[in-house]
Formats: sequence, structure tokens, C-alpha cells
Amino acid sequence: MFENLTERLRVAFKGLTGGGRLKEEHIKGTLKAVREALLEADVALPVVKEFVRTVQDKSIGHQIAAHLAPEQEFLKIVQSELIHLMGEANVGLNLKAVPPVVILCAGLQGSGKTTTSAKLAKWIKENLQKSVAMVSTDIYRPAAIEQLKTLANEVGALFIESQPNEKPVHIVERALSQAKKQQQAVLIIDTAGRLHVDPMMMEEVKQIHRAANPTEVLFIVDSMTGQDAVNSAKAFNEALPLTGVILTKTDGDARGGAALSIRQVTGKPIKFMGIGEKISALELFHPDRVASRILGMGDVLSLIEEVERKVDKDKAEKLAKKIKKGQGFDLNDLRDQLKQMLNMGGMASFMDKLPGMGAIPQTLKAKVNDKEILRSVAILDSMTNRERSVPTLIANSGSRKRRIAAGSGSDIQNINRVLKQHEQMQKMMKKMSGKGGVTKLMRSLQGRLPPGMLPP
Repeated sequence: MFENLTERLRVAFKGLTGGGRLKEEHIKGTLKAVREALLEADVALPVVKEFVRTVQDKSIGHQIAAHLAPEQEFLKIVQSELIHLMGEANVGLNLKAVPPVVILCAGLQGSGKTTTSAKLAKWIKENLQKSVAMVSTDIYRPAAIEQLKTLANEVGALFIESQPNEKPVHIVERALSQAKKQQQAVLIIDTAGRLHVDPMMMEEVKQIHRAANPTEVLFIVDSMTGQDAVNSAKAFNEALPLTGVILTKTDGDARGGAALSIRQVTGKPIKFMGIGEKISALELFHPDRVASRILGMGDVLSLIEEVERKVDKDKAEKLAKKIKKGQGFDLNDLRDQLKQMLNMGGMASFMDKLPGMGAIPQTLKAKVNDKEILRSVAILDSMTNRERSVPTLIANSGSRKRRIAAGSGSDIQNINRVLKQHEQMQKMMKKMSGKGGVTKLMRSLQGRLPPGMLPP
């Protein structure tokens, strides 16, 4: 997310040069580039105008700290205003009500409402340790009801049945009663969407709202629709007392205009963002962390939290002990590492959170994708356990390589690439196993990665 904007801002900030204060002639030129970058990112025009005006007022004549360069000082001001624009801090779910606490999910068709409802149920169960019931009022699409049922089972939520011949209000009343009887802490209501905002849909969702009396009314919106996302958010905000927004498909959005506009236009906080297709791919929206990503400064806090949640700690500990003892890094270990990477959202998600990634050209970043990881995992899965434990068995055998290639739908060239990748990682792990290993490894990598990736 924000790749295009990050790249444009990085270029814009380079135009600032020396002096003890931020000078007007330099600031205006840079702000012109910032304005163009924001408009290209599909940020709403009134939001862009206000943002640029505020940054200009705070920048011109601003004293530069002795230890900072002009572009760093300006960056601090821009970062502060981006955080302010997106809402200062994360606004969590309000579940302080008599159970079942009702969460109403509304939005246009195709915004990802049903999947997001299930992601939200999983997040509540795992992070708040509360029981969750789910119901669909989308009587127009029986497939949507079945989809929610499947997803509810997947995340371990109670699914309350609904039929296409029922009225949405009756479904809600029955769901409330059933959730209460079965002592569910939260009830998530997935409403019907339409291809566009229309009076009939708005009237129906208003009736559902009156019947459900929800504590949270969340607008689910596809971030990739940019300015349209902002317009539909505004329309729903006028029809319903929204309490927050969930941005979906942010992993496919290179611009990020919706994230920068919605809070300012509707006054409602962005509470979560969907970062992938997996049912676990839902993150709290932290304005300060998102601002850091926009400016190419990474998001180490989110990365640490993700590692804490998703990395298999037992396997990680065993690998660390194994390496410390100098027992080597085999292909089983490589397979585990690649699967952990996929579990954390893949390479794009990982790189998005690393500091210094803003300095890497977009063309280079575009080449990094999960297809190669998935292909490598398929190759490793096609090997026997003994082959993964003793990689030299494969390296010296053309027949084994041909069998693995056939089993993984790959070719000999890709088998050799995986073996080479393993060999390089094995050398790296050997450096880490000796005395002062991590320091030596850092020194050997210095200069090969972008500035900011490693400590000096």
C-alpha cells in the first residue's frame, strides 16, 4: 500500500537543501511536488488543499535542529500532519454494552463485507477472547449466506441460519434472541450490498439498524476504489450513525488515497485494514504507523507484533539452538522459514514494514512477489524428508532432480535455484553460529542493502 505515493514523496523531499531554517522558496517547490503526489494518490482535493496549507504554515521559517538535515526536519512536519489527518491514534472497538454486543457491517457490493465480517470475528476471538455469533441479512444472494456460514465455521464462530424468504428485520430479531440464549458476547450482522448507493438499500439498512441497535456500525470499503470510496463513505455516514471504517484490499492499493481522505471527509476513524486474502489478514489501523509506511520509514512495531502472533516460537527456538550448536541449516529449515514468511502475509507485507524500503526503486520492489516462495515451497514439499535433511543427495543426482521437478510442476533450473538459495542461507547461518556471529553478519551485509536497513 502507498508504494506510488512513497516513491513520489521521496523524490520531492530531495529538493530541500542546507541552511538553519526551512526557506520559503525551497518549501513551495517541494510542496508543489507533494500536492501532485497526493492528487495522483487519489486523495480528495479539499483534503490535499488543507494538508498542503497546514504543512506550509508550519514549515516556512521553522528552525532546523542541529542534528537534522532540512529534508529530515520537513519530513517530521509532514509525518506529524499525516498522523493528524488520519486520526492521531487507533480507535478500538467499543464492546462495552450488555451482551450480545452488536456490530453492524455495511457497504457496497464487492467491498469485501462478508470476508471482512469473518476476519473481524477471528480477530475478536483471538485478541479479545470473546465468543462471536454471525448472521447474514443478504436475502438477495443465497450464495452470500452460504459463504458466511463457511467462513464462520472456519473461524470458530457461531453461525445463525437465515433464509432468502425471510425479512431482514426478522432475521436480526431472531439472531439477537438466539445469540443471547447461547450466551454469545458479540453478534456480527453482515448486511446486503448493492452495486451503488440507492434509496432502497439505505432504507433497508436503516431498518436493520433500528432493529439491531448496534454498538458499532462499521462501513466496509474497498480502498482500491479511491475517490469513490470516499464518496460512498460520505453517503453511508449521512444515512447511518457510523462509528468507524474498515479499509479492505489495502495490499492491492498502490495509491492509498482512501486512507488519507476518509477520516477527514467523514470524521469517522479507520479502525482496521484488510491486508490480504487470508482470513487472518486484518490489522488495527494505527495512523502513526501508517504515516511511517507512507514516508518509507517502515513499521517495525507492527512487524514485531506480527512476529509475536504468527511465528511458531517452538520451531524458532529449536532452529536457534541448532545453529548455535553448529548443526547446520538444512532444507527442512528453509521450508519452515518460507512457510513462516507466507504466514506473515508474504514478502510484500514484510517489506512494507521494513525501514529503508522507501529507498528501493519501485521497479525492483515489483519483482519481489510470493510466486517464487510458493514455487520453492512446492519444490521442497516434493523432496523426501531424507533429501531435505541431506541436500547433497539432490545436488549430485540428476534423477532425483528430475523426479522433484515432475512432482512440483517445475524444472531443473528452479531446483538448482532453491539449492543455491539454501547454500547461501547456510553460509549466513554459519557466520551467526560463531563468536560475535551477528556482528560479523551485519558487517558482511553492510552496503548490500539500502540505507536504513541495518544499524551502522
